[in-house]
Amino acid sequence: MNTGSDRDTNESASSEPAAEHVHVSKAPAFIKARKSLHLSWQVGVFIVGLAVIGAGVAMLVLPGPGWVAIFAGLAIWATEFAWAHLVLRWTKRKVTEAAQKALDPKVRRRNIILTTVGLVIAAALIGFYLWKYGLVLPWDLKDQ
Repeated sequence: MNTGSDRDTNESASSEPAAEHVHVSKAPAFIKARKSLHLSWQVGVFIVGLAVIGAGVAMLVLPGPGWVAIFAGLAIWATEFAWAHLVLRWTKRKVTEAAQKALDPKVRRRNIILTTVGLVIAAALIGFYLWKYGLVLPWDLKDQ
């Protein structure tokens, strides 16, 4: 007599591997079939991802979307490497948590107050500089 407990046991056993999610390479089947070709594919993916991440790091100080490029390079690596997939998943979770935290009314109020105080201080410093020296740039001052 089937009471449903066998089915529950089978469902829980089959859901455990699904939750674990084994990382599988996204390379085409003919590439995965040959070990040397697959290794060269992984080296190529690593180099492309490294180039994109390197460009992203450069764009942190130069004009451009630096963080977007860094995450894109990590996503490229995640197509082949399990560790990069885990790092990308962890990063997505942390960004989502930070976005939810930023939407908290207390945090928003605090950030607005801190921004306002910072702008008032900056305006006071700029006003003092203009009162003291006028519209003269600091490197053009003659008498200090």
